[in-house]
Amino acid sequence: MSDDEIATRIQTIHARIDAAVAIAGRDRANVDLLAVTKFHPASSVEAALLAGQRLFGENRVQEAETKFPPLRERWPDLRLHLIGGLQTNKALAACRVADVIETLDRPSLSDAIARAGDRLGILPDLFVQVNTGDEPQKAGIPREQASAFIAECREKFGAKVRGLMCIPPENEDPRPHFRWLAALAGEHGLATLSMGMSGDFEAAIAEGATLVRVGSAIFGPRPRTGTGDTDTVP
Repeated sequence: MSDDEIATRIQTIHARIDAAVAIAGRDRANVDLLAVTKFHPASSVEAALLAGQRLFGENRVQEAETKFPPLRERWPDLRLHLIGGLQTNKALAACRVADVIETLDRPSLSDAIARAGDRLGILPDLFVQVNTGDEPQKAGIPREQASAFIAECREKFGAKVRGLMCIPPENEDPRPHFRWLAALAGEHGLATLSMGMSGDFEAAIAEGATLVRVGSAIFGPRPRTGTGDTDTVP
């Protein structure tokens, strides 16, 4: 895909966000676009950067480590979110490369991130991922455990816990899932909600999303498939 086409698609997504925000009666400044670049080359990320995009999401730590450090040298205001399920043995690398980890979802990962933060002397911002559909194949803390886990994470990491993230079941109306997550965030005083992907981000905005994760609608179909530490499909 050409640089111009990527820039045009980003403009189109922003126009759709504008419209969804207006319909919801919300403040446009409170909704950000996260461009998801899984399996897309660094040249595509660069095209998005040239178009003004600064927030990016990657699913796999290894891919993020390869792709983003050279780009940061030219665009130091770039911010990278890890949005794929994270293995505990990759916590150190994740804390080193990412500005935000959106997939904190279990005590063992919480412990691994805490150890990584102590070792590095830095810690990314953190979102707790909730498995709102309680799907066994998906990452995310189960619904019934979510509130207690969020409280534990906030006690451990303080203000570094910024918000919540979810991926609703594919074959269900996502709105009840978004609505439930927004209510949970409100209970815990968390302002950031990473909800909605290419196919449902307008619905997510209607239910309170502050960050929407869009990949294929910007960059087109992924150039290859792969396996790794992720189940996120923007």
